[in-house]
Amino acid sequence: GASAPIYSCVDANGRRLSLAYGVLAGAMALVTIARDGMLFLIAWELMALAAYFAATAEDDRREVRRAGWIYLIATHLGTLCLFAMFALWHSATGSFAWGAPSHALPAPTAAALFALALVGFGFKAGLMPLHVWLPGAHANAPSHVSAVMSGVMLKMGVYGIVRTTALLPAGPAWQGYALLAAGALSSVAGIAFAVSQRDLKRLLAYSSIENIGIVAMGLGLALLGRSLGQPAWILLGLGGALLHVWNHSLFKSLLFLNAGAVIHAAGTREIDRMGGLAKRMPQTAALFAAGAVAICALPPLNGFASEWLLYTGLFSTLGAAGGAAAPVASLAAVALAMTGALAVACFVKLYATAFLGEARQKEGLHAHEAPPTLRGPMAVLAAGCALIGLCPLAAAAPLEAAVRLWACGAPLPALADAAPLSSLSALSCGLAALTLL
Repeated sequence: GASAPIYSCVDANGRRLSLAYGVLAGAMALVTIARDGMLFLIAWELMALAAYFAATAEDDRREVRRAGWIYLIATHLGTLCLFAMFALWHSATGSFAWGAPSHALPAPTAAALFALALVGFGFKAGLMPLHVWLPGAHANAPSHVSAVMSGVMLKMGVYGIVRTTALLPAGPAWQGYALLAAGALSSVAGIAFAVSQRDLKRLLAYSSIENIGIVAMGLGLALLGRSLGQPAWILLGLGGALLHVWNHSLFKSLLFLNAGAVIHAAGTREIDRMGGLAKRMPQTAALFAAGAVAICALPPLNGFASEWLLYTGLFSTLGAAGGAAAPVASLAAVALAMTGALAVACFVKLYATAFLGEARQKEGLHAHEAPPTLRGPMAVLAAGCALIGLCPLAAAAPLEAAVRLWACGAPLPALADAAPLSSLSALSCGLAALTLL
């Protein structure tokens, strides 16, 4: 369990871990540049196996082996759906090229491709109820592996859904509703499970499910906009989702690396056995606080910027143009607000229990500050969170370019016109100044 010895055979398996970690990074890069279905599946499988060997480095522990097997089974269930998706793609287009013309696809074929992509890539992204592998795998992996799995590997699932929907013709509104529902379920249930966790890394794992749910809601809004001919919804939904993908990679990697430093100092993953760490690890505590503020979507850090775009997009459906989509989008906005409130409660409780008060066990009395080699990467990630939070306009141009590419040249408004980013920047800078004062 969480109170078991944290370090066991990592040193003995160091070479295996280093090899798997490097292969994982290379495989993820290959996934994003593959333009052929067969090459994509090879890279996908290589990524899955590398992640398995990296996450199970401490395989002398029973819970690590169990989490590894659950991950391996779940990821291959998703891969089977992707095999079916690419077989159907080849049957419909006559090619495995992932970019073949698809606008002439019959509606039932396009719907089947969407459903297979949602399930196949949803397993990797950790959408509920396809998340069964995620809490155990992230909790039991070495912390730097957890940072890459949560910060980057989960986004390969998001990438697959975005890429597939970009190649499919505009579908019926139910596709957008399906993603909005899956996103709302994942975000609310993910953070609700996180609140009840006593294991630090399992808590962070469940909060990853929450954030993937937020991304899915943005994608659902974009699909609704494409189906109903609302370009502003496309821009705000997909733009907010892609910005949140970027933001989550920063603050969740920061939190998992920070968790590694905390576990090394406290000798346990159980939050209730920590306490008083801020007195002995002040810089690590400050960096954790920055990550917590960002993940709670509080200004002036970056989580607030992406959720601002999503709120703007969801509320824009309430006008006359919203029609039947307005009630569903309103429920999604309520789910997003509930998620934010639960996230604040979760991380306030976590920070107060682990870092404030007095040490609850003797190991905590001897905790010491993480070395510069650990604090340095965390500081860089925290700076990234602050930069995007204070200067969200800097992200507008690349977001617009990505959304226009997904929308296949459909006329879209400028992001600065659709969402008041200048007001957001002024608000973030003002709050930062008040904090410093």
